[in-house]
Amino acid sequence: MPNSNRGAVGFNSSEFEQQYDRPSKSQLKREMTALQKLGQVLVEAPRDRVKKVPMPEDVLEAILACQQITSHEGRRRQLQYVGKKMRSLTEDEAATIQKTVDSWRGASRAETAALHAIERQRDKLLADDSALTALLERHPSLDIQQLRTLIRNARKEQAENKPPKAYREIFQILKSLQAPARGADNEEEKDDEEDEDAS
Repeated sequence: MPNSNRGAVGFNSSEFEQQYDRPSKSQLKREMTALQKLGQVLVEAPRDRVKKVPMPEDVLEAILACQQITSHEGRRRQLQYVGKKMRSLTEDEAATIQKTVDSWRGASRAETAALHAIERQRDKLLADDSALTALLERHPSLDIQQLRTLIRNARKEQAENKPPKAYREIFQILKSLQAPARGADNEEEKDDEEDEDAS
């Protein structure tokens, strides 16, 4: 016998469908994972760099504590705690930290490019004597005798498969030439800023 009440309950089933304004579980999980990874990047970063990142004191303390732990299991547990602290950040705090970390990557890319340029310059010095003349024209204060000796020794090291002592020394000399140039650029930028402020 058919049920006479069926279909006559008096409510629309769509009334019970919940409206979700919140992000999905998958989205939340992605955000939590991203914050966990960001925390790990901070833990692996140099301590003095991390201290300059704008973040709440409790999060900074958790990260610095994790950096000091050497035991594998202890570090793993502390990393989980860092992740928990990272998830407690507001959206703005997390965005500020991410922006700072992204700026490190840009700076380290520039540093890497500068080091590669120094390596290429060193290789030119070893391959071509005219490269030394060009270098001395740009930097007349260089000790030409010392540099010639180092180049000769570096070539000998390469030919005899010896440890690259002179090769490294040439790199350090070339690197020291770059530092004052960068400092001068910074001074010029400061002067430009001061001129703009004055006008």
